[in-house]
Amino acid sequence: MSSSIVRPVILGADIGVYALARAFHEEYAVRSTVVAGAALGPIADSAILDVRLVPDGHDPRQLVDELLVVAREHTAAQRPERLVLLANSDWLVRVVVQHRAELEPFYVVPFLSEDLLERLSDKASFADAAVAAGLAVPRTIVQDFARAADADWAPAPVDIAYPLIAKAASSADYQEVEFPGKAKVFEIADADELAALWVSLRDAGFRGRFVVQELIGGDDTQMRSITAYVDSRGAITLLCSAHVLLEEHTPSGLGNPAAMVVTREQEMLDQAARFLREVGYVGFANFDVKVDPRDGSFRFFEVNPRIGRNNYYVTAAGANVARFLVEDRVLDHALEPVVVDSEVLYSILPHRLLLRYVLDPALAGRVRGLIRAGRVAHPLRYRGDAGIKRRWYALLAGINQVRKFRRYYPKVTGTGF
Repeated sequence: MSSSIVRPVILGADIGVYALARAFHEEYAVRSTVVAGAALGPIADSAILDVRLVPDGHDPRQLVDELLVVAREHTAAQRPERLVLLANSDWLVRVVVQHRAELEPFYVVPFLSEDLLERLSDKASFADAAVAAGLAVPRTIVQDFARAADADWAPAPVDIAYPLIAKAASSADYQEVEFPGKAKVFEIADADELAALWVSLRDAGFRGRFVVQELIGGDDTQMRSITAYVDSRGAITLLCSAHVLLEEHTPSGLGNPAAMVVTREQEMLDQAARFLREVGYVGFANFDVKVDPRDGSFRFFEVNPRIGRNNYYVTAAGANVARFLVEDRVLDHALEPVVVDSEVLYSILPHRLLLRYVLDPALAGRVRGLIRAGRVAHPLRYRGDAGIKRRWYALLAGINQVRKFRRYYPKVTGTGF
């Protein structure tokens, strides 16, 4: 296919942004433009993308202004490609959606309406919508900090058994809040620990909502990931699920999958599809799900209104994510729905490190089999972008993973490779 049909423009600088640029390069042999505050390792020294930096990558106005500069340069050069705008963190998606009126004259903006985005990005209102669609969710209590500055404010009582989970209802509201011990997800051991968290959040100026949820038992291997695409006609053209093997355990990355096996779990996919139809979803969606060891049910934690940090597992399994977007929004083609049914190991970890943490013998055997068969994908290891600096960065990133797991998740009880 001609390389002149599309030019991706992506906000952000993490591994998920690079994975998107790689998908477009694999499918259409096109370069992407990345707009960010810094050229972080995943996007640095790449031959498949151009980096446009702004002085403050946390300032929405600067980001939007740079996107408009990119668009005007593209128009002035009379380039034939359609500009497609993507973002891969909740707060950046919110920036795009809130400035849609400015951006849409120049870009394809394949995201939800602002109302639906706000509803689903909030973990509390997502839980309500999920239950209405017949999905199971962990029991949830909402702690609202809107009036936390008032002298008479007191947190609502929590009657969920400890240990429990606490996290921001909206990650976008939590993005700029800073305090000692800040984490993406908190596992709270007792009432004193929860009370201390409420004090830290109030004193840090957090005025959004936090959710407290029951802790669903089981290790990382009980987690599942779902990626979907709903086209502009309302048809679900892509469904892909993966069985998580190991998550990151750093405070800022807790809960991000570090290794997964693409595995078709049809009952879970059917539930996700029902939810997407019920709420009138469009664009990419990424669900976090956990299998409840008590009864085997799928407990839906959240839906990310974007493709997700670890999106390359879908492309690696043979369903290039760029194709679903371009065929729909650029070429106006209705694709036949695809449910991915190809087993691939996606991992950003050295194999030996991963296998130390996979305790189930059958699951470890599957992992070893995929490694030996070469059915393994790492988003940063791309033959089409294999300059010496890129290869060196991927090597150092793997070594850094070993260091991080030793520090934050040191238990080593598996068998190794």
